[in-house]
Amino acid sequence: MDDLFDLCEYAEQPAPPTIPLIGTKAPEFSASTTNGPIKFPADFAGKWIVFFSHPSDFTPVCTSEFIAFQREMDAFEKLNVQLVGLSVGALSSHLAWFDAIEKMPGGEKITFPLIDDMTGKIAKMYGMIHTKTSDTHAVRAVFIIDPMGTVRAILYYPAVLGRNIAEIKRMIVGLQTGDAFGVAIPANWMPGDDVLQPAPTTVNAVRQETGNHPWFMKYKKLDKDAVFRKIGKQESGKK
Repeated sequence: MDDLFDLCEYAEQPAPPTIPLIGTKAPEFSASTTNGPIKFPADFAGKWIVFFSHPSDFTPVCTSEFIAFQREMDAFEKLNVQLVGLSVGALSSHLAWFDAIEKMPGGEKITFPLIDDMTGKIAKMYGMIHTKTSDTHAVRAVFIIDPMGTVRAILYYPAVLGRNIAEIKRMIVGLQTGDAFGVAIPANWMPGDDVLQPAPTTVNAVRQETGNHPWFMKYKKLDKDAVFRKIGKQESGKK
């Protein structure tokens, strides 16, 4: 009888919250931001989105990241990318912080939106709060979302480590290149490097492979100019 009671008690426990995974649709929400109210991701349909969280306003690592993101705005725009930031903080704090960033030596005028998530509801929805580090501050999460609203990549950084903006750009270019040309992207790839063609899926196809590389590593040359002529112009999933 005790065992049955234990089972019933276990069954009544609420299920743990789900968070977005690669290949799933980005959860929808409405929020206030430093650029006005938004509906996410609907307001950015047809664009790639870099949705990222940071632990707190008026902190040195976060400030360095926002300056670095802003300095790459032209490059992100050419790739059809919208930056959207989030922290568990009030809009008034965000606005004061942006004003301080603009006025500091070497600062920048931040033009992309930063979400007011004072309750932490959106951060929890996206798995940005890791309770082993903090119950109230988000880690440095990055969600790359495609023009169809699908999560394509996820990164997590601890509070003490600033993000590599160049790597985030490389990921965007790599994902767009893979979509546009039907190829895979090898380690340390940069535009202009060889890409990988899909591996054969039948015995006969394997036997027909020739060349110096093994059958499962079939490289293909892809000119850098060809890449940039095609990517960044993809809207609503069209290539």
